[in-house]
Amino acid sequence: MAEIVSCTDEFEEYLRDESRSAGSAESIVFPESEADVRDALHALHATGVPVTVQGARSGLAAGAVPHGGCVLNTSRMNRVLGMRRGSDGRFFVRVQPGLSLMELRDMLQKASFDTAGWNDESLAALAQFKAAPAQFFAPDPTEASAALGGIVACNASGSRSYAYGAARPHVEAMRVALADGDVLALRRGEVFATGRELRLVTEGGRELVLNLPTYDMPKAKNASGYFACDDMDAIDLFIGACGTLGVICELELALLPVPVEVWGASCFFPGEAEAVDFTIAVRGELEHATAIEYFDGAALDVLRAQKANNPAFAELPELADDARTCVFVELSCDDEETAEAELMMLCEQLEACGGDAEEAWVATTEAERAGQRFFRHAVPESVNMLIDQRRRTDPSITKLGSDMSVPDDRLRDVIAMYRRTLAEGGFESATWGHIGSNHVHVNILPRSAEEYARGTELFARWAAEVSAMGGAVSAEHGVGKLKAHFLEEMYGANHIAESACMKAQIDPKGQLGRGNLFSEEVLDAALAELA
Repeated sequence: MAEIVSCTDEFEEYLRDESRSAGSAESIVFPESEADVRDALHALHATGVPVTVQGARSGLAAGAVPHGGCVLNTSRMNRVLGMRRGSDGRFFVRVQPGLSLMELRDMLQKASFDTAGWNDESLAALAQFKAAPAQFFAPDPTEASAALGGIVACNASGSRSYAYGAARPHVEAMRVALADGDVLALRRGEVFATGRELRLVTEGGRELVLNLPTYDMPKAKNASGYFACDDMDAIDLFIGACGTLGVICELELALLPVPVEVWGASCFFPGEAEAVDFTIAVRGELEHATAIEYFDGAALDVLRAQKANNPAFAELPELADDARTCVFVELSCDDEETAEAELMMLCEQLEACGGDAEEAWVATTEAERAGQRFFRHAVPESVNMLIDQRRRTDPSITKLGSDMSVPDDRLRDVIAMYRRTLAEGGFESATWGHIGSNHVHVNILPRSAEEYARGTELFARWAAEVSAMGGAVSAEHGVGKLKAHFLEEMYGANHIAESACMKAQIDPKGQLGRGNLFSEEVLDAALAELA
């Protein structure tokens, strides 16, 4: 059994995540197996100690920041447990939740795994895997150090979610330990709700009857709150639940064949309107686009400054002076002929929307694509470096990054709303992200504590306006603790109360993930109602 120890100063790093938020905890435990998780939860359940689940702590919504109690960190649960091949030829891997996306990618690329403890079925599937075309796990959050359990817990996605969706459709099965240490074994396609009532049976033989929230989820990219709809698959409730319903102990993830041809095109425009027009046009024409990403003029200017002043960014390509916005499109095709045809259509739309096809950067080789990845990842890295410089003068400020999405027909509206309100507030900002899914990250770069405070107020206004457009307040980073008030704006207080009551039905002492998705006051009210 993993020992639960006092959370002394040596564990200070486990009180925060990439949101730059910090919390407190009295104890911490590092399980290495499902049995360790169950034992720890069983011990903590007896006295009702709050439990915050952590993986790599790469999240941006403070979901892994503890509000007292015990930290349960899964980083030592980092093994691939097995593999199988389905009757349809698809491959699936079974992993522990602490395995990082980067580690999984490396193992898949090399077809090399530590097979200690694998059964005969897994070893046979591995032999077939090595003989088959290369496979990959489609979700691609920017932070590849993220743990797979955390990716599933917030239903993370990334640039390729335009084609492949977020984490949810790629999760085939999971094992989840509940607050008392009992376990649910969930497999896609096996257990469904009846309307909004979901009945589950634990491995310990206990029946749970859950009343799902009755809200309608937005028709937009969404990682906001519990997945809930009529007759839903039970597994989907636990994906994106932000560690509030159980501890993920094991995942079975679906793999896809690596596309034969992956080409990228960075397309430059004289303004934002032209880039938006181009995005809408190519969404309707390109069948093989896997990513459509955006960089506004301020983001490009940040890169220009880094190239000029920072030797670490000297390899960035030279940006033309008249390039004020950029849309990156990735094409994934089964053959070169299809890729060429798609690229031709892309170039036609580029010209029609005011760009110059001769100025586009086209990558058809791995080396060229690596250069484009460096370009894309340099933007958020450069902005974080700028904010870190400002924090040396005023530690109270940090970057404010939005994560909101809207339906397809509201893209122009939401961009106009962002620009109008940023100008009214006199904010410095830089915008990039997943414009193909109407999901751009608007980053306010505060120059003072006063500006930071006004920026947080503006984000609250945006949450209200995006919700009114039928959008989502969190499209890929999850809600955690930082956006719980946004979630109430999106769904309303009554539906948030329903969510808290459902959590209380499965976690009757309210131990898991306190403060995530809704306030502790809302949770305590739900617990009192069910007591």
